[in-house]
Amino acid sequence: MRLTLGRLLPVAILSAAVALAGCSTTGTDDSSEPAASSTAAAQFPVTIPTAFGDVTISKQPSRVVALGWSDADVALSLGVQPVGASDWMALGGDGQGPWNTGKYTTAPKLLGTLEIDMEQVAALKPDLILDTRSSGEKTRYDQLAKLGVPVVDVPKGGEQYLTTWEQQLDMIGKALGKQTEAAKLKSDLDAKFTSTAQANPKFNGATASAVARTGDGWGAYVSGDGRVDFLQKLGFKNAPAIEKLKTNNFYIPLSNEQLDLADADVTVVFLIQATLDQVKSDKIFQAVPSVKAGHVAYMDNKDISTAFSSNSVGGLSYAIDKVTPLLAGALG
Repeated sequence: MRLTLGRLLPVAILSAAVALAGCSTTGTDDSSEPAASSTAAAQFPVTIPTAFGDVTISKQPSRVVALGWSDADVALSLGVQPVGASDWMALGGDGQGPWNTGKYTTAPKLLGTLEIDMEQVAALKPDLILDTRSSGEKTRYDQLAKLGVPVVDVPKGGEQYLTTWEQQLDMIGKALGKQTEAAKLKSDLDAKFTSTAQANPKFNGATASAVARTGDGWGAYVSGDGRVDFLQKLGFKNAPAIEKLKTNNFYIPLSNEQLDLADADVTVVFLIQATLDQVKSDKIFQAVPSVKAGHVAYMDNKDISTAFSSNSVGGLSYAIDKVTPLLAGALG
């Protein structure tokens, strides 16, 4: 039994996941775990609004399968280890970036992303499925719901893959009985964004374009995407010429003739199925005024690019530390 999504993502996130052996348990080795678990259990039942109706979780889950973009990432930040997870950014291993190194005691079963093997999911015997940042397709939801366990899908009124990090954190925090921890993570990250923006006043009002060189060519991200939201929280404005092209997607293909639209006070470049050498040898892109002037920040470090693209509470915190100096240097 296999679920295939009918509407594919842009190539910028077409990372195929591989299935690896293994499973994990939920919880931590902290000596205070019994008391913490008791507090979490007392929060149930909880009801979470989703695009497909309210989902009620009657008791604290112990076998979580995280299928949405960064769902496993957020669960780990809240101290819960999924038994199965989708590796959207094709990281391999346990499917996590450096900000979550060592948080699994047992690696999860890595599952599909756009295409999910339902038999593999069922074999994990989940008591909760997280799919908070996904396509939001009813076909996908219906197949998952057939397993007979709560499925926390995209938020009510949400769009495909555009669940914000705040929405994702709030939904997963409630689903796992970790609302207090989620609120603390949110306030800490908000404060970090604010203090970083204040420490870099030249970011305020400066324009930035977030573009990607993929195996198919060039494209740009628009508001609503986590990369652009990240830049905006630091004070930048998305390049107006790119923002005007916004549709109902978060990623816009750019032809070679449109590359001048990437001109901004800072041009941020992501590499998807492409190399830095390819970009630096691309004469048309190198002729973009901001790039030619050196106001360009290349996200060629995989850890930094992954953190930037994760749009998760942990990844964004890591990205603030690593990306801010690159933006400051590019802005001059």
